[in-house]
Amino acid sequence: MSSSLLLLRNLTTTFHPLSEMEWQAFSKIWQPFRAKRKEVLTLAGETERYLYFVLEGVQRVFFEHQTREATLVFTYSPSFGGVFDSLMQQKPSRFFYETLSPSFFLRAPATDFLQLLEGNPGIEKMVRKGLTYTLAGMMERMVEWECFSSEERFRKLLQRSPHILQLVPHKYLANYIGIDPTNFSKLMNSVRI
Repeated sequence: MSSSLLLLRNLTTTFHPLSEMEWQAFSKIWQPFRAKRKEVLTLAGETERYLYFVLEGVQRVFFEHQTREATLVFTYSPSFGGVFDSLMQQKPSRFFYETLSPSFFLRAPATDFLQLLEGNPGIEKMVRKGLTYTLAGMMERMVEWECFSSEERFRKLLQRSPHILQLVPHKYLANYIGIDPTNFSKLMNSVRI
């Protein structure tokens, strides 16, 4: 088994271990894929065609409204990427998925992935548990947005993902926690975790 597939298997096992037969079916749908820095992989208005498994690089899902952007999530190894709601519903995306750095993935065509879900209860259970974990994280982040000050959101980001300061350009982190980049720099210099 390649090191990329081993990394994929290790992550999926944290959600729900697959039988050997399920793993063989699941592992066959993935192909290597490289993308350049600042490459938009999914456009708003298009239906997500792939599920990505991130091996290298950093990406983000973001929303555009008039002249503003809202960064919703970052993906980096080892995690799944893409616009999940568009993928699962096979409806046009409202969001963009772009690389922030050169990136290397395994990717699975949406049609193959969704077909596997239909006939494999273990794979469906693994995906459901993974999505439940993701949803819990998104709900926690919504609470932070609604109730926390800028400094508290900054502190929570660093507690949750201390390594993110080295991975993601600070202007995107500022956008992610909803503060001006200048204020983000001030927090970087004043807040100690």
